[in-house]
Amino acid sequence: MTDSTLRALSQPEPQVTDPLHELLRRGARDLIAKAVEAELATFLAQYADQRLDDGRQAVVRNGYLPERTVQTGIGDVSVQVPKVRDRSGGGARFNSSLLPPYLKRARSIEELIPWLYLKGISTGDYQEALAALLGDQAKGLSANTVSRLKKQWEDEHTEWRQRDLSDRRYVYWWADGVYSNVRMDDRLCLLVIIGVTEQGRKELVAVEDGFRESADSWETLLTGLRERGLTQAPKLAVGDGAMGFWLALSKIYPETDHQRCWVHKTANVLNKLPKSVQPKV
Repeated sequence: MTDSTLRALSQPEPQVTDPLHELLRRGARDLIAKAVEAELATFLAQYADQRLDDGRQAVVRNGYLPERTVQTGIGDVSVQVPKVRDRSGGGARFNSSLLPPYLKRARSIEELIPWLYLKGISTGDYQEALAALLGDQAKGLSANTVSRLKKQWEDEHTEWRQRDLSDRRYVYWWADGVYSNVRMDDRLCLLVIIGVTEQGRKELVAVEDGFRESADSWETLLTGLRERGLTQAPKLAVGDGAMGFWLALSKIYPETDHQRCWVHKTANVLNKLPKSVQPKV
C-alpha cells in the first residue's frame, strides 16, 4: 500500500474579538469622524461670505476621498476624509490635520480609551485627548474646532446618559471595571456594562466613573439604569471575581443569574501553578 499523499492542514486560529474591544474600535471610528467633520465645518466657515455671481456658495463640500484604514492598538479603523470644491476657481482645498494623507498608524489606544473618558469627557480637554489618540498632528486643531467638538460631544454624552431604556431587553450582560495606566487617581475606574439583545446585537449599556469597583458605585449605576426604564433584568450576567458588582446586582436585579468570567477564572488558576507547567495547562 502506497503512502497517502494527503496532508493534514492546520486550521487557523479563530479570531477572537471581545465585545469591549469591538465597541472601542467602533467608538474610535466615530470619534475620529466627528473630529474631522468639525475641522471641515471650521474650514468652510472661513469661506461662508464668498459667493458666486449667481449667489451660490463658492466653496462647498464635495463628497469624500476614498476610504482608508489607520492601524491602531485595537485593530484597523476605517476613516474617510471629506473633500471640498471651490466653484470660483480660487483653489481652496481642505486638508485634515488629524488625518493627513501620510498617516497610516496611530498610537495604541487600547490603554488610552479609559483616559480619554476620564480626562477628556470629564474635563473637556478634547484637544489633549485627540493628541493622545492620533499624535502631535492633533495639536494643530484650531480653537473653534475644539469648541465645536466640545459642545457636540457634551450634548451627545448627556443625551446618551439620560436616554430612555424602557424598550431595551438584554439576554445577558458583561460587566467589568476598566482601569487606566495613566497616572491619575488609582481609585478611579470605568464601570462598563455591555449587553446582548434578544437578536444577538451587542450594545454599550453603561459607562460611568467608579470608585474602584465598590458595591456602592455599581449600585448607583444599576439603580440609574432601572430608573430610566430598564426594569426587565437580564437572564445572565458575566463578570470577574470582584464582589462589588455581584452585591449590587443581587440587590437591584435579584432575578439575574451570575456567571464567573472564564477568562478571569482561567488566569487566576494559571497564576497558582508553577510557570513551567502553565503552557501545557
